[in-house]
Amino acid sequence: MNHKIILILLTLFTFSCSNDPATTVENQKDSTPAFNKMLDEYYEEGLKLNPINATTAGDNRYDHLFPNFLSDEYQQKLKTYYTSYLEKLEKYPDEELSESAQISKAVLRWDTEINLDNMNFPKDLFPIDQMWTVNLMIGQLASGAGAQPFKTVEDYNKWLQRLDGYLDWMSSAASKMKEGIETKQVLPKSLIVKILPQLEALTNENIDDHLFYQPVKNFPESFSAEEKTALTESYNNVITKKVIPAYRNLHNFMSNEYLAAGRTSSGIDAIPNGDKFYNHQIKTYTTTNMTADEIHQLGLSEVARILSEMEKVKKEVGFEGDIKSFFDHVRNSKELMPFKNPQEVIDNFNAIHERMKPQIARLFDVKPKTPFEVRRTEAFRENSASAEYNPGSVDGTRPGVFYTPIPDATKYNTYSDESLFLHEAIPGHHYQVSLVQENLDLPSFRKTLWYSGYGEGWALYCESLGKELGLYTDPYQYFGMLGMEMHRAIRLVVDTGIHAKGWSRERAIQYSLDNEAEPEEGIISEIERYMANPGQALSYKIGQLKIRALRNKAEKDLGEKFDIQQFHNQVLETGCVPLAVLENKINNWIISSK
Repeated sequence: MNHKIILILLTLFTFSCSNDPATTVENQKDSTPAFNKMLDEYYEEGLKLNPINATTAGDNRYDHLFPNFLSDEYQQKLKTYYTSYLEKLEKYPDEELSESAQISKAVLRWDTEINLDNMNFPKDLFPIDQMWTVNLMIGQLASGAGAQPFKTVEDYNKWLQRLDGYLDWMSSAASKMKEGIETKQVLPKSLIVKILPQLEALTNENIDDHLFYQPVKNFPESFSAEEKTALTESYNNVITKKVIPAYRNLHNFMSNEYLAAGRTSSGIDAIPNGDKFYNHQIKTYTTTNMTADEIHQLGLSEVARILSEMEKVKKEVGFEGDIKSFFDHVRNSKELMPFKNPQEVIDNFNAIHERMKPQIARLFDVKPKTPFEVRRTEAFRENSASAEYNPGSVDGTRPGVFYTPIPDATKYNTYSDESLFLHEAIPGHHYQVSLVQENLDLPSFRKTLWYSGYGEGWALYCESLGKELGLYTDPYQYFGMLGMEMHRAIRLVVDTGIHAKGWSRERAIQYSLDNEAEPEEGIISEIERYMANPGQALSYKIGQLKIRALRNKAEKDLGEKFDIQQFHNQVLETGCVPLAVLENKINNWIISSK
């Protein structure tokens, strides 16, 4: 869920994944009432601690709150929260719980332990980067096109209250980065320079064009003239007297003092205890105990395997020349850049959806009720953004949205659009997110968890379903699928290379250029993405390989009894879980199906 919401407030993300209550075999009501109550309390306390997650889920009770996630007081509350619930788990022996409740217990144990471990590392010294952090998410909310509602006068006033909390966070972010300068825990210079234009864009004094002013330009018709006048004045004052000065101060600090202190190294192993931090990141994102060396070698072998498949496509289309020349051909082919304006890009994704609709029921017997849309990524962050999925509200009133950046439609290359849609949209993130939110049988806390190994692994697995869904009839689109898989295999090599093997940014960029057809500017953005969030890029391929292996095992063991719809139900219905929990569940399903 880049994939996915691009926000790390805690280790948790606000994505979700599961299945429909009509077909689910999970039934949390089988467990003890006391255990259910404890799970509900964990969820409710979590929403109070992170009210942004509540807003994203469509729970509007805390839309006015923005706690200072960087404060010592907040960090202590967070530690107490996870510690207390880890202790409470000991009151519930497995033998007294249903199978479903045992899964919930295993997930809750993982969740509390990994988050407590996360607090041992200085992530708060890197509160702002070019892709993942809260300052980018807040822009989506401020625009009025995100999860923050702007339907009533109260909604508009709640946002002003939330902004005050965010501005406190901005001040703390600068303080944390100054602390990072003192302890030599700072971002690479190459990332800092990408942040500066994002901040500068929000110092625009032309209030009518300011991103934070957009809700004023879209008042509901039901508002009276007096209400509109009062709110307009309030928003003008807040933006001109608070928001713009805050962004200007942060921009000045980062463009001068912080940039001067930025490191020239690329990997997280360059900071104190960076090797231990990276090991933690690997565990967090893959939900496995794999080592950097194991992942690096796996990546090299996958790159070699996929290259051999790419050679077959090159031969099929009759291209003369080596594979690197074919990459350049695909990157620069004007036939693969047919669009003149952004709407044509959006229309193409909608056409892909229409083509696959007749086949989707063959693989999935349950579809989400939550609506779905394709939108262009907002201009202020478009140049550094990847395509991503933002979930709809839990009640389904706000659609799930597939965002795609289109900085220049005339240079937009379509060769991987079918696989991209399968990953970010349908049946990838939209199915896994929406179906779990619609599942009445799962405890609430499991609907708002995001484990990247499962979540991104599922989405990458979905890319392989294209031929079964009537896509990839064009060899260039099939090559696009191979390219997307290669992109994730390369991530295993370059992420571990950068953060555990001393690779420079430039070496990682060149390795990518040598092995995939992505345009150079896209590759640069991707490598810098991995630099900003070590380990996250590993989750896709690790999860995909596990899900594919589980499908292969089920097909082999069950033979004619294998049902692809039921396999997908089994994978989706648990919601996001660590990969070991998923493997255990699928193995039990295979045994019971025999």
